[in-house]
Amino acid sequence: MAIHISSSSSLHSHGSRFLLHSPIASPSWVRCASVKSTARRNLLGFNCRSSSDGDSDYYLDAPVSIGDGFSFSGGKYSDEPSPADEWFKKGKIVKAHPVFGSGEKAKDPFFGLTMGGSSQASDDLFRWFCVESGSADNPPILLIHGYPSQAYSYRKVLPIISKDYHAIAFDWIGFGFSDKPQPRYGFDYTLDEYVSSLESLIDELGINKVSIVAQGYFSPVVVKYANSHQEKINDLILLNPPLTGKHANLPITLSIFSNFLLGEIFSQDPLRASDKALTSCGPYEMKEDDAMVYRRPYLTSGSSGFALNAITRSMKKELKV
Repeated sequence: MAIHISSSSSLHSHGSRFLLHSPIASPSWVRCASVKSTARRNLLGFNCRSSSDGDSDYYLDAPVSIGDGFSFSGGKYSDEPSPADEWFKKGKIVKAHPVFGSGEKAKDPFFGLTMGGSSQASDDLFRWFCVESGSADNPPILLIHGYPSQAYSYRKVLPIISKDYHAIAFDWIGFGFSDKPQPRYGFDYTLDEYVSSLESLIDELGINKVSIVAQGYFSPVVVKYANSHQEKINDLILLNPPLTGKHANLPITLSIFSNFLLGEIFSQDPLRASDKALTSCGPYEMKEDDAMVYRRPYLTSGSSGFALNAITRSMKKELKV
């Protein structure tokens, strides 16, 4: 479903255009089939198999030094260049929205141990991963990914839209290559915090008037921002937003991350937190190269999983308010 709100003068009364699509259930998940040793020193090798393709194996080979020691280490895939590395090269880091709190180093919620550097937020402003495409002289458009996705989901749209627009896609705090602070260490992942952080990012990007495309469960955040900043909005396009109480119910593959303890365990499994969460909610299957990019945050830091737990709990509670 897509909703196009084309006037910034009144987000409440202006006519909307609805496009309806019937979802087709096509569950596809990936499981670790066996563990395989590797001859390379300090490498962890996992031989995994997709349940949708019984003959297709892939390897997750990661230097132990990359990870923070809490979740799966690393994020390199064999000796070949990683698709995640190639995607990262296309973007830049933008610092926006103040880090509140005591400045204490984040600790894991189970053992109270200080987490590694990749699980710590900045000292002053959060770091956002942004990918821009098109001339800065063109009208700006923000492409905002849904939950639990990344800006990478717009990779094929960016070169098309950039012909007429200055297109900007970013990873929300807690996702992709942006900061993923531990809850209670500067960011608690409430929807109000996301509204405030979005305002900070747009201001930092120097955008005076913008069109916004927002996807899925983050649509309410964008609508709330737009309602308070109507003077900044050219067009607002919502893709598959949760319009009713029924729509606001998270599917089980996502809501499970809100469970106490079990949610924390599942969120530290990259295949469950990334592959299964993404592919079981729609009719599409991911290619392995794309799955590598979505998996990367959960391979490099335990903070990605804990952020997923926190935002899931917020979504489950606040979407129904």
